[in-house]
Amino acid sequence: MNNDPQPPQPHDENSQILSATSPHTQPHDLSSQFEESVLVTYRSIGIGSFGVIMRFAGMPLEKIALFMNSSQVTGKNQFGQAVRLTFSGGALAPYRVVGPSSLVAWFMQYSIMGGAFQFFDRLLSKAFDVPPVIYGDQLMEDAINPATDATAKKSHDASYQLKSVTKTILAPLLSGSLESMVANRAEVQRYFGPTKFSALESQLAWNPISRLFAPAFVANAMRNVVMCSTSFIVTPITYKMYYPQEMKSNSSLFYYGMGMNFAGNTVAITMQALWGRALDYSAAEGKGRKIRYVDVIRDSLKKEGVGAFFTVPKWFSRILMNAPVQGSLPWFYNNVLPLGEERVMGAVRWAVKSGIGGSEEKDGSDANKSFS
Repeated sequence: MNNDPQPPQPHDENSQILSATSPHTQPHDLSSQFEESVLVTYRSIGIGSFGVIMRFAGMPLEKIALFMNSSQVTGKNQFGQAVRLTFSGGALAPYRVVGPSSLVAWFMQYSIMGGAFQFFDRLLSKAFDVPPVIYGDQLMEDAINPATDATAKKSHDASYQLKSVTKTILAPLLSGSLESMVANRAEVQRYFGPTKFSALESQLAWNPISRLFAPAFVANAMRNVVMCSTSFIVTPITYKMYYPQEMKSNSSLFYYGMGMNFAGNTVAITMQALWGRALDYSAAEGKGRKIRYVDVIRDSLKKEGVGAFFTVPKWFSRILMNAPVQGSLPWFYNNVLPLGEERVMGAVRWAVKSGIGGSEEKDGSDANKSFS
């Protein structure tokens, strides 16, 4: 029997990473919490960059949708009226209302929407002891998966279902509201234009907190809650559970996300119309006034009926504005972003390893100097 001491086994970088609290943890191993934070940050930056590019490219469509859902177009051929108002200042007029604050707001809006949803979804999942919403390759798995049988049995418990539903409602509600805190002010500025918006703010004479929220915040937040729920909850869950398994693919998820966006906008369009009419109410007669949603709804229904908040042209204009970015977001989030996650984590591990290695080398050099 050979009793010679065996050389230490090389560290297998592909093995499962040990707990950060383990005494055998390598100095450059990353804790699961840190890895999760890196991935959330990466996804948030990706969503923010995607949102800026798509929103800027679609500014003419956004302006058409804003006019379509305001009281500035009435009667017949409202779509034509909205187009004329959009390009009344020339072909580039829709882009002139986009300032640096809008670009920053777009990035913050989408990155915070993605980051906030991931944060609240994981926080609430841990608090309620329920799994987070499905992501990435999980959408392509069969809805009837033996690996999830235990969870499926547990889901029949009434208490579990209540916690799961509560988490599903709260996550988009909190993230959508946070998104509006970042984006509503810039959206109102694009609606009125910088000069008119500044005049309105002066007339309202609001305190700093109210100015941060900006007019028509409630309607804006409810719209964002609806669209956040559509993109991050309804689309992935229904796709995994009900879409034919043999037809699942990256392209089918893209078109399915577009279709769900059309459906979500059926609800969001009423909030968008309420937002536009509330802003018109606030700036009526050239003087700023506090928005009373009851008055806005009553006056709008009295003048135009249900068409004040929902018509096929309004819905179509909202689709034109929203579908390019929001409709493709589930596909981008679940199919495109995962492609870069391994490279990002590899770069982070290398940076951490290099930083620790460099500090150890420096400490060793200092120690040698002290003994020399």
